[in-house]
Amino acid sequence: MFALAPVFAEPLSYYFEQPTSYHSKIPTPKAVLGFDVGDRHVRHDQLVHYFKELADASNQVRLLSMGYTTESRQQVLATISSTKNLNNLEQILANRRAGKNQNANDPVVVWLGYSIHGNEISGSHASMLTAYYLAAAQTEEIKQLLDDVIILIEPSMNPDGMDRFVTWVNTNRGTSLNTDPEHREHQLQWPSGRTNHFMFDLNRDWLPLTQVESRNRVKYFHQFKPNVLGDFHEMGKDSSYFFQPGIPSRTNPLTPKTNIELTQDFARYHGEALDADHRLYFSRESFDDYYYGKGSTYPDINGAVGILFEQASSRGAATTSDNGVLTFGFGIKNHVLTSFSTLKAAQQNKKKLHQFRTDFYAESVEMASDADFSGYLLHEPADRQRLKDFLRLLEQHQIQSYALTDTYQSGNTKYRPGSSYYVPLEQPQYRLIKTIFEQVTEFKDNSFYDVSGWTLSLAYNLDVKKINRARDLDIDSEPFTADLLTLPEQNMPLKEGAYAYVFSWDDYLAPKLLNALLNQGIKAKVATKDFTLAGEAKNEELNFSAGSIVILSGLQNRTDWFDKLMDTYQQYHIDMVSLTTGLSLKGIDLGSSSMVPLAPVKVMMIGGHSVSQYEAGHMLYYLDDTLGVPVSVIDDYRLSKIDFNAYTHIIMVDGTYKNIGETTLEKIETWVKNGGVIYAQKRASKWLASKNILQSSFVSDNELQRLFNTDDLTYADKQQLAAKKRIAGTIFATDIDVTHPLAYGYQNPRLPIFKNSTVIMEKASRPFVTLAQFTEKPLLSGYSDDAMVGKVAENTAITAHNVGKGRVIASTENLVFRGYWHGTAKIVANAVFFPKAFSVPVKP
Repeated sequence: MFALAPVFAEPLSYYFEQPTSYHSKIPTPKAVLGFDVGDRHVRHDQLVHYFKELADASNQVRLLSMGYTTESRQQVLATISSTKNLNNLEQILANRRAGKNQNANDPVVVWLGYSIHGNEISGSHASMLTAYYLAAAQTEEIKQLLDDVIILIEPSMNPDGMDRFVTWVNTNRGTSLNTDPEHREHQLQWPSGRTNHFMFDLNRDWLPLTQVESRNRVKYFHQFKPNVLGDFHEMGKDSSYFFQPGIPSRTNPLTPKTNIELTQDFARYHGEALDADHRLYFSRESFDDYYYGKGSTYPDINGAVGILFEQASSRGAATTSDNGVLTFGFGIKNHVLTSFSTLKAAQQNKKKLHQFRTDFYAESVEMASDADFSGYLLHEPADRQRLKDFLRLLEQHQIQSYALTDTYQSGNTKYRPGSSYYVPLEQPQYRLIKTIFEQVTEFKDNSFYDVSGWTLSLAYNLDVKKINRARDLDIDSEPFTADLLTLPEQNMPLKEGAYAYVFSWDDYLAPKLLNALLNQGIKAKVATKDFTLAGEAKNEELNFSAGSIVILSGLQNRTDWFDKLMDTYQQYHIDMVSLTTGLSLKGIDLGSSSMVPLAPVKVMMIGGHSVSQYEAGHMLYYLDDTLGVPVSVIDDYRLSKIDFNAYTHIIMVDGTYKNIGETTLEKIETWVKNGGVIYAQKRASKWLASKNILQSSFVSDNELQRLFNTDDLTYADKQQLAAKKRIAGTIFATDIDVTHPLAYGYQNPRLPIFKNSTVIMEKASRPFVTLAQFTEKPLLSGYSDDAMVGKVAENTAITAHNVGKGRVIASTENLVFRGYWHGTAKIVANAVFFPKAFSVPVKP
């Protein structure tokens, strides 16, 4: 029997002890919103409006704009402290720069970040109450708190997801309180409000910084250098309340012991606050502190203390749970209580926090000086954009890198200026440098809440060499900044009337340039073999690799095509060469049939509840935002009504695709046999194989189960066995066929790939269908049980073949994982633009 009752609101007195005297000029949330906090879900514009009103009314509150989301919602940060602290804020922050000793009497800085998952909305509502009480309460305790603490409140860390969720709940909520968890109010749409515009989990993006919200946030994180960051979330409705330290064995070893001790000290304050109100909680049984890309762990690698809070979620106004009816207001109050327990703990441990920061950076420099090498040398001679993106990422994390000013040779490799940069270990961000570059394969605990391997240099597929002595290098005196990146002279005017124009496929954004040209009606071809032509200078030879894009003047059929070419070309830092002849010195001529015509693409991606919203978002972000390729996302239940002939490609990311019926399957089979192209990954690949569209075999679940001997195991071994059977997020090595058109843009046959599932494609028996194959000893970084590594080894990672006139391309992995796997993303671009450049007929 589910509760049906009138909607009710919790007054201010529910959240705070009475009596308390409040400044009358400070507006309550109800005075601005028109209803009490907890009565209904607040939109983002209402949330920002309240904070603006609060800042206008109080000289102890400042509101700044951190930037805007993809959907143009403002990211705001409120700074709350005494007027003395706010008036001296710039000097206080200057004294907090990394590496500087902290004065014990300086105020401590606490960042309270709410609802980075947009559907975990109790945090954003708690932010209003917390801010109001800090600004309005007339107590000696609050006055002293504001003297001792600079409080930063980020009321919504995911504005776009917040509004998607709030709109759903408010739309489906009735006028009577319905606690049935099956009611639409509690059952979210696809994609859910957990994610941002591109369906990214922003709480996994603190390290990769692919999303604009994260880049805006981290900029201000390093400006304020908080001592403590509270990260407020929600979890399943049948749980209670969680706060860290979490499971001790799952803390990253780079996190200092003092950080763990401080987190444990803070836990006592949270426990006392919740005990006083007889509220349930737990602290050491779940979650981990390992991956440094989360809001509760990124501070730990930056001289601060990050603390995760998780509240059982009512999702809507109230829901039935194992602990009774859980109301929205109840969850909000829990976050209010721990917001203030965090502030109280920071205030009373101010000297410890300052000393911890001082010691953190002093120890980082000592650790760097004790290392057996001096730094990392980065090298990427072909793809300037990919190298540039990585250097920008380091810069955003306050990591300094230096350009080589003279060639350095090691073995047969020459590290040249313009394509080589040095990252010294001896700098304040030593620990962060280590976590970005280090390849770790051994762990104290093999259970992970998130990924176990995230070596970013592997994700960007960069050549990295450890340098023993920095004095062996000639480097620039000033560190890299994005504005000062030295690029070869480019975008020189093209010669009008040339026979052809050619650009390389090596650059990360070459697919974006090609797409723009094709959409301008400019005809282009891809060379499937190498060729060499004479240059303008005497005896000059111009060498072009397979994968080069050729624009032949004789094929263009619009009068303004050259103007369009020039306008588009000028937008990119990609070299393009004018050719005066089609006759090659070596290799194919420009009129050869080995020059394969390219055409504009029209991409459909299947979405819906049977599809991973995260992987759909990763793919959408790469194709739409990075390459400028519009993607039509069509929910699976609508496919039977769609004209597939309007599309050139179907993208199928990880999912069960259980909602695709026989009629739709027949349409897909007919479409692909008539020339359509399917790109699929992970379980979508298995689905295609089960429908006999993809001619591949997969390791069965039963075979994976048999890898592990369960004799003599006790019940206590259950969790460890489950961890062994997972591949939670690990980097493996593959060998790719660099002669294959789907590998254009790659010179090195060794390619790191990210794997976070147990989908394993068996080694193909047919020739020419395998694009990428796992190596004999594939584990590069992260955890995977030896038995699982052995099963992955030498099996197929990416395959492709004909289906009638069409093509199917399948990967066991997400090649655009979380937007930062630049190293493998080019294969997806090749699948979009070059599917007809290869032909491998197979028989079922």
